[in-house]
Amino acid sequence: MSFDDLLTDSVKLLKKNGQIYEGIKASIQKNKIYIQRSDLLIEMGDLIQRNMSNGAEETYKVVDPGYHEKFHDIPAGYQMYVSKLGIPEAKQAVQNITYNISGMNTRINQNSVDNSVNIVQPNTEIQGYIQSLRDEIKHLHLDSNDEKKAEEIIDAVEVQMNNKNPSKAVVETLLAALPQVGSIASIISIILSLLR
Repeated sequence: MSFDDLLTDSVKLLKKNGQIYEGIKASIQKNKIYIQRSDLLIEMGDLIQRNMSNGAEETYKVVDPGYHEKFHDIPAGYQMYVSKLGIPEAKQAVQNITYNISGMNTRINQNSVDNSVNIVQPNTEIQGYIQSLRDEIKHLHLDSNDEKKAEEIIDAVEVQMNNKNPSKAVVETLLAALPQVGSIASIISIILSLLR
């Protein structure tokens, strides 16, 4: 008989940072939970949920993860000390989970209708237009002082555009200080349109 045969419960790990791991084999005792996995990081304050065959759900809060390394034939895993949460505490604890999401068009809708509109502005596109501005300034053959000023303005625009929420007023003011000739004016209007 292997140690895994003793893990008869299936649980879900709810991390404080919002990550969820499901289908974890475990053995739940009165104030202890045993999990024979070393690929999970279980920390104090994480939640363990068990859905039972009778339809009930139990939630446990990790008091001490009790991780142990492999020893002879005993695999690495957790011998956690836990406290069982009542229904109100469990609901409150689960509601406090934070979801960290990033990327284009990411969202979480929990019991709600999504009526949002996403506008995606990839940085590579903006970087391409900023580089085009630099190239056009060089093609104008300005004196070195004016060219240096224009480069500093473009650097400031680039810093603003790399911010999470660039200031449209600042970018407009900076771009207005550049020479307003044919191709530069076109590139400026494109960059400003990306801010809307």
